[in-house]
Amino acid sequence: MCLFWQILPIFKPCNCAFSMGATYAKSGVDVRKIRSVQRKINRMIASTNTGATHPLLGHYAGLFHAGGNTYTLHCDGVGTKIMVAQEVGKHDTIGIDAVAMNVNDLICIGSKPTAAVDYIALERVDERLVLEIMKGLVKGCKESGVALVGGETAILPDMFAKEKGGRTAYDLSVTAAGLMEGKPITGEAMKAGDIVIGLESSGVHSNGYSLARKIIPKSKYGELLTPTRIYVKPVMEMIKAAQVHGIAHITGGAFSKLSRIGRHGNVGFLLDNMPKPSGIFADLAAKVRNDYELYRTFNMGVGMCIVVGKEDADAIFSIARKYRIPAKTIGRIIAGNNVILQKGGKRISLR
Repeated sequence: MCLFWQILPIFKPCNCAFSMGATYAKSGVDVRKIRSVQRKINRMIASTNTGATHPLLGHYAGLFHAGGNTYTLHCDGVGTKIMVAQEVGKHDTIGIDAVAMNVNDLICIGSKPTAAVDYIALERVDERLVLEIMKGLVKGCKESGVALVGGETAILPDMFAKEKGGRTAYDLSVTAAGLMEGKPITGEAMKAGDIVIGLESSGVHSNGYSLARKIIPKSKYGELLTPTRIYVKPVMEMIKAAQVHGIAHITGGAFSKLSRIGRHGNVGFLLDNMPKPSGIFADLAAKVRNDYELYRTFNMGVGMCIVVGKEDADAIFSIARKYRIPAKTIGRIIAGNNVILQKGGKRISLR
């Protein structure tokens, strides 16, 4: 096994490879440039530390201390998936996505989501639309065990371009809070030989839509609108049942995001048993035709990664079965700090 590992070349992206298919950067989202901005933002954020905050910059949630407790905060939206909802004319699930994008990040550090507020910005007053959005928000909160304690509805006619067909333009985001009942799970405990268990996604979830909308025909937009899976209950149970060393929500940047927890343990990832693309992911693969781009943009069927020692694998699989979430070992922890996809006889760096 070691010899095979050494002789496989690592492939890195090049312009010639990207010319073969659609890319996220060509669709207007350059992840590398975004990360450069994020690094600068993190430096600015650090200057606001009042002593009540916990230094976990660049992780899945922010921590702060109050009244003897440690709390977590996260804010996120659903991006251009809203444009898919507009095309389909269905808005009662987009709120589930907004909740999922927040609570799924909070649980990555072992925090239990407890409360949330929403922000809905609209081109004009549209009661029917707002109530449809609220249906999803409420459903997502109930599934997560989260109380929706307030929010803001802003009417901003000068901020939005007019939608076609009399549709009301809007944007949606949620801010969620959680309670930390122990030491944060940062990835620091990960070590070479640990396994990476992938929990199946419900679909594309809520990232990569600037590209997906351009290459998936509108006749399949209904499939793109499938709500993001909420992993709160199974993952919180997994944390109690096993020694979980790291958790990664596969969102923007897809599997390159594993480096977010990898740097805390100073380890790398070898993904050598990813599920074969099927359904909507087979459609995306046929259009993109570049594994580097696919696995840095889309979750490719894996929405959450759980890192544990081999001795805890059975407990994770048992809980996944209980919640009817397909799960499989998709890779392992290795030395170094890379994220490597092994596929088709090649090793592809996803960092």
